[in-house]
Order: sequence, then C-alpha cells, then structure tokens
Amino acid sequence: MLAILKLGCLVLYALGAAAALGWLHGPLATGAAIGTALFLAVHVIELPFFLRVLRTYRGLFASSVLQALLFGALHSLPLMCAARA
Repeated sequence: MLAILKLGCLVLYALGAAAALGWLHGPLATGAAIGTALFLAVHVIELPFFLRVLRTYRGLFASSVLQALLFGALHSLPLMCAARA
C-alpha cells in the first residue's frame, strides 16, 4: 500500500513537470502545477518536524531528506515506527 501511495506522489510530480515544460495544456496543466507546488510546499514545511527521525535512516542523510521532500510522511512515519520498536 505504501508503494502505491509513493507511486501516486511520483505521478503527481511527473504531471507537474510536464505542465512546467509545456507538455500539458489547459486546466489540467494549471491544476497539476498548483497541486505539485502545494504538495512540495507541505513537504518542505514538515521537514523540520521530522529531522530527528530522518537521522535514523540507515543510508545517507541526504538521501533521507530527499525522500522526505518527495514523499513526506510516507517516508518519515515508517522510520518513526521502526525507531520506537
């Protein structure tokens, strides 16, 4: 289920990139661009709240931050549950 939600995030980012590059036109492009910008803004805002949890990631810290920016809580919450266990 988590993988499906992450795939949905990537599809939203792809739509936003297509809109920014001019490959989409009309209301779909506007909606995709606004939705992607809002989605990314929310993930940037929640990043400081999850920094302590992101440090528990077993890989590179920069990789964890990038995944948190892309997926938000879909990346951070499993790390939080693993840290508590």
